[in-house]
Amino acid sequence: MQAYTYISEGKFELVEKEKPIIIHERDAIVKVTLASICSSDIHIKHGSVPRAVPGITVGHEMVGIVESVGAKVTHVKPGDRVTVNVETFCGECFFCKKGFVNNCTDENGGWALGCRIDGGQAEYVRVPFADQGLNKIPDRVTDRQALLAGDVLATGFWAAKISEIKEEDTVLIIGAGPTGICTLLCVMLKKPKRIIVCEKDENRVRFIKEHYSDVWTVTPNVCEEFVRKHSEHGGADVVIEAAGADSTFRLAWECARPNAVVTVVALYNQAQTLPLPDMYGKNLTFKTGGVDGCDCEEILCLIAEGKLNTEPLITHTYPLEKIEEAYELFENKRDGVMKVAVECEKRHD
Repeated sequence: MQAYTYISEGKFELVEKEKPIIIHERDAIVKVTLASICSSDIHIKHGSVPRAVPGITVGHEMVGIVESVGAKVTHVKPGDRVTVNVETFCGECFFCKKGFVNNCTDENGGWALGCRIDGGQAEYVRVPFADQGLNKIPDRVTDRQALLAGDVLATGFWAAKISEIKEEDTVLIIGAGPTGICTLLCVMLKKPKRIIVCEKDENRVRFIKEHYSDVWTVTPNVCEEFVRKHSEHGGADVVIEAAGADSTFRLAWECARPNAVVTVVALYNQAQTLPLPDMYGKNLTFKTGGVDGCDCEEILCLIAEGKLNTEPLITHTYPLEKIEEAYELFENKRDGVMKVAVECEKRHD
């Protein structure tokens, strides 16, 4: 089968690999119908994810059809259309039972697919702990509608969930890339008084204005002043940092009111400074880290009910054999790209 593979730092390549097989009785083999490219894949390419293993198939955002299951898999069966969770988790350890599935203590726990074990930018993928990591797609939901549910939409849902958003709040989201937009969609479910999105890219600002007309936008250079002017208590009640640029971590806490929640979901290329003397007395609560992606079933229900719609984010579609072109487009942010769908099924022309 064809599989897009991490060869070495700076180099991915589409190569032929053996089709995966069931290794453990809790595994499933999924025929991938659609995959997507994530910024984390770009981080792997450029060596910013030290735990990523050269030789693995990349990709951790995908949907497909279950082809076979191990003897202890009961939640899905061959023929089921499924989303694949960004994380693998056993469901049994201390962290899993607390809902902190990103910190699953199993050797395959946390972000493994497309990082430490073969992922899904391929024709097939092996999914460990299939009962936890696969969710059936409702009949009335298409593959494209479900594509982002297991990763970037799960991240946005988790960010909104942990940010303690109330209806009287002003919420600032920094970054209007795919993670920022998915976070926006999930914040909108909380119905806060005001949502402000900070973004410098004109195409992304235009995207917000076109699809989410009630959301306010601002550029980074005037963000702090704008937020103070349009909030009641000297800053945003909740700030969600989804950009990951060198300047956006500081901007996040500067725009927060005293005693606010600052949630950081961005992945940075380099270490950020926490200047405690500068922020002393603001009494901020920081929430950081990788997504606990265990709400996919609820997310799929919200999609089926028409309450979440990420399909407008999929701006481009490529076949697997042209995935290098898709990466070039996505990495260089050309042609107004937001997310790319990669068709992984082998075509029979």
